[in-house]
Amino acid sequence: MGRTFAYCRVSTNEQTCENQIFAIRQAGYDIAEHRIISEVVSGGVLAMKRRMFADMINHKLEAGDRLVVLKLDRLGRDNIDVQQTIAMLVEHQIDVVSLDLPASNLNSAEGKLMLQMFSAFAEFEKSRITERTKEGLERAKSEGKKLGRPIAIKTFKQVQEAKEKGLSQSKTAKLLGLGIATVKRHWNTKV
Repeated sequence: MGRTFAYCRVSTNEQTCENQIFAIRQAGYDIAEHRIISEVVSGGVLAMKRRMFADMINHKLEAGDRLVVLKLDRLGRDNIDVQQTIAMLVEHQIDVVSLDLPASNLNSAEGKLMLQMFSAFAEFEKSRITERTKEGLERAKSEGKKLGRPIAIKTFKQVQEAKEKGLSQSKTAKLLGLGIATVKRHWNTKV
């Protein structure tokens, strides 16, 4: 067996990969620091579109190496992308281990079945989150709650004053130190 790498991912800057690294080491994988790849990126971003993941695949992993993830959803939430990513790794003779699956070898028949089931559940959960978000927004609208960006009253007043003085949108932007898009947004808006 070659070298062992770990891939750890969190979705926001408020989160850290420390718990994932700890759990992987607790599971018996003693991985050198320089072989732990961590990044902050949404699981909705395709694996090969993630900078650190793509760099690991293209420049670090070699045939015979092992890639360990704490959970399958660290590779992604999109079922097709997860399947394609693992197929690509297996094709490059890289052993993929996901600690949340009962089958450690994702290349075996049992491993492939587990992979399909768990990645389908991950995609299902992602769809449910989207549905719940839409339902929450619809409920808020029906309750009369105003959604979206709050109006910047001070900026609105400054733009309207400049407009009343006969200044153009571009001159208003320069005078107020605002972007032209901000000026345009407040130019014809009524409060």
